[in-house]
Amino acid sequence: MREHLTTVAPAKPALSDAAGGVEGPVLSDTAGGVEGARAQADSPPRRRLRPPAPPHRRLAPALAASLLLALSACAATSATAPATYTNPIIHADYSDPDVIRVGEDYFMIASSFHFSPGIPVLRSRDLVHWTIIGHVLPRLPFAPEYDMVPPFTLTDATQRPVGPGLRYAAGVWAPAIRHHNGRFHVYWATPTEGIFMSSAERAEGPWTAPVTLVAEAGLEDPAPFWDEDGSAWLIHSRVGAGPLILRRMSPDGTRVLDEGRVVAEDPVNLPILEGPKLHRRDGYYYIFAPIGGVETGPQAVGRARDIQGPYEWRVVLEQGSTPVQAPHQGGYVETPSGQGWFVHFNSTGAFGRITYLQPVRWQDGWPVMGDPIPGRVSGQPVMTHPMPDTGYPPDPSARIQDSDEFDAATLGHQWEWNHNPVAAGWSLTERPGWLRLRALPAEHLVTARNTLTQILQGPRMRATARIDASRMADGQRAGITMLQTRPSWLGLVREQGATRIAFAVEGAETLGPVIPAGAIRLDSARLGAAASRRPAMVDLRVEVTPDQQAHFSYSLDGGRNFTGMGGPVALRFSWWKGARPALFTFHKSADYAAPPSGWIDVDWWRVETADELP
Repeated sequence: MREHLTTVAPAKPALSDAAGGVEGPVLSDTAGGVEGARAQADSPPRRRLRPPAPPHRRLAPALAASLLLALSACAATSATAPATYTNPIIHADYSDPDVIRVGEDYFMIASSFHFSPGIPVLRSRDLVHWTIIGHVLPRLPFAPEYDMVPPFTLTDATQRPVGPGLRYAAGVWAPAIRHHNGRFHVYWATPTEGIFMSSAERAEGPWTAPVTLVAEAGLEDPAPFWDEDGSAWLIHSRVGAGPLILRRMSPDGTRVLDEGRVVAEDPVNLPILEGPKLHRRDGYYYIFAPIGGVETGPQAVGRARDIQGPYEWRVVLEQGSTPVQAPHQGGYVETPSGQGWFVHFNSTGAFGRITYLQPVRWQDGWPVMGDPIPGRVSGQPVMTHPMPDTGYPPDPSARIQDSDEFDAATLGHQWEWNHNPVAAGWSLTERPGWLRLRALPAEHLVTARNTLTQILQGPRMRATARIDASRMADGQRAGITMLQTRPSWLGLVREQGATRIAFAVEGAETLGPVIPAGAIRLDSARLGAAASRRPAMVDLRVEVTPDQQAHFSYSLDGGRNFTGMGGPVALRFSWWKGARPALFTFHKSADYAAPPSGWIDVDWWRVETADELP
């Protein structure tokens, strides 16, 4: 999501904090979550450290002066030209997004499935550039399987079934966010447990413990709606995508009051109907819902004069002549100036379901999204479009966090564990400035606890980690991986007192050279408690290319030279998520009750994305 702007528009006067300020026909505040009270500001993202720029990327003084003159010459033109953005706005797997405006801020959440903490919360001022500000769920408390409880049948060489003891592909599905009575409310389903909600005064949290609304498996995609008369409703679907069910809720949104009624079911014209969001506008109730499935489905909208129907339906966004083959499922929001916008995903294989932004105009009581398609009532995705009129200039400094020097007391918001972590298995304080990962017993990477992941950012990304391997124990594996079904990894294997570089695909390991003790020598002040033992340091790297291939390499000389190992590895969409770069360690053992054995210390994790790579 780095460089969306082609020109920069001048700043506009800030809007009044006290005004909701939506002119003309607008959504009900209670329906769309638009309120005048401005959400409190979060602290700015942590400083992102980078290695020095290579010589070919540094500007000579004369060249810099020439560029400055050129920029000055076109200033008058750029000051009047509208700033634009380019889709996708986030080339990363924020699937099933929902979005609201509260005052001058926009908040977005997305599905997180089996990753913990769950339900990332993002904030923006311009609807294009986003920053992670927290998570709704510190842990996934819904069932023991979210803690990875053996025995397991899944291996690194198998894809399905997931089998016992795990919750891959379960967890949080398609959450919805609204702001009502001064509080943020988030609703979600876990397909194996039921429908839940949590609330908070601030989007950053703290959030209340999950409240169970419906303790029933097989439900999905709930969304709340508070009507103008104070009544509260919940709409959701069933696993398998349909029908849509509408239930009454208590006014505070913490209980459902009935079994609900079906308000939409039409397998022929509305196949795979899911992800509903309710809105009210100009006397109509609208259900925004995708149809047709993740890979190729369009976006549909139903409308009715009564919330309980009957609803008439039409497709409002489809592929058209664009390469965006499945533009659907997301959230609708309006700016203070009355502009309508739809944030949605599109499925892209190993990069997951990445995020797009479409303008919305209203015609004859129906939304038309994107660019209108001649002769049809639907639109198609825009590739480039003027920036939303939010009252704020574009802010490219707002970005998805990724790199981490591990010098803070807590992990950055970009990190999510594979299932719930074991607290005793990791630390940021035992060796300040380093992330310590202890090796817990596991037979396979996919059953190893405390694998630390973050979202893959496309269309090209390189992640490098520096690891101190001096405290590894026999039987331990550690390294960097692209987490997916049948995963691949590059890392370290310690056996018979020797630590070797190793490359693995689908559980098959290939051993490389032995790492000499003290491969990189660091001074004792930097090492702290580890100064008595010279470290075996190694830099591990994975680069993902636009063709969705992973290329692994390592360095034993402080990152000056990297050696590739293993051929390119095909990445894949797995467990409803894109592939993820991750750090891991485990002690290869079938005795899952055994204590930790050995550890690694990670000095830093540095990410370069497409606009930063040569």
